[in-house]
Amino acid sequence: MPHMLIFGMGYTAGRLADHLRSAGWQVTGTRREPINGAIAFDDKPAVLKALSEATHILSSVPPARDGSEPVLNDYGEAIANARLDWSGYLSSTGVYGDTGGAWVDEQSPIGTGRRVARSAADAHWQQLRDNMSVFRLPGIYGPGRSPLTRVRDGKAKRIDVPGQFFSRIHVDDIVSAVIASFAGAPGVYNITDDRPAAQHEVIAYAARLIGVEVPRLLTLDEANLSKMAMGFYEENRRVTSGKAKRLLDWEPAFPDYKIGLAALLEQA
Repeated sequence: MPHMLIFGMGYTAGRLADHLRSAGWQVTGTRREPINGAIAFDDKPAVLKALSEATHILSSVPPARDGSEPVLNDYGEAIANARLDWSGYLSSTGVYGDTGGAWVDEQSPIGTGRRVARSAADAHWQQLRDNMSVFRLPGIYGPGRSPLTRVRDGKAKRIDVPGQFFSRIHVDDIVSAVIASFAGAPGVYNITDDRPAAQHEVIAYAARLIGVEVPRLLTLDEANLSKMAMGFYEENRRVTSGKAKRLLDWEPAFPDYKIGLAALLEQA
């Protein structure tokens, strides 16, 4: 039986775990606290035992606030030396920084934007093992976490930043890409949909889809965003996932946000 060890059983990793278990896999996950069947990240004997039994490992743990990489710091050597059929890391397209709206692919430089720690972690994971797959992910949406939810809750803001684009991906398309990589070539892959768009366009479409008033368009000053949220609007890029399509034979089931949001509404 294949055995996946996942560091960080969050939203995306939990979705992958559910899919693998339904396909007959054994899945072990770590969390800060040992809840929902996961083992505590700091329980080193239990984690090392799971690692010794795993055939596949995936980390979805981002760098800590101080820039350190918890999984690599605590378990990097053990992961590097483990006998594994596959290993993976969920990174971010934020490693590309600001390109003024230009397209980026896996050959584009990283480390120039606000995600310096993430860029360093991305590079370290690439070097850890020969069979490492690194998935660079944009904004993630899916069941229970989407513009539809924010619009319904009255928390969605439409912010006008002329010429600003961002890419996104449905959580189930991340799951399918990770699974496709089990039989594919290791390496770095952007996993995105095919339609980068302005944030305010996505919110407007979500509002129309559920039949509520479209929130008015705000300037950045009017939006009164936190410093962290402001950082999102300081970068502008469009991300292509052509490499994953070519080498992993992967195609997103939700190639643009309109298809993805409409599917979520049908499932609700």
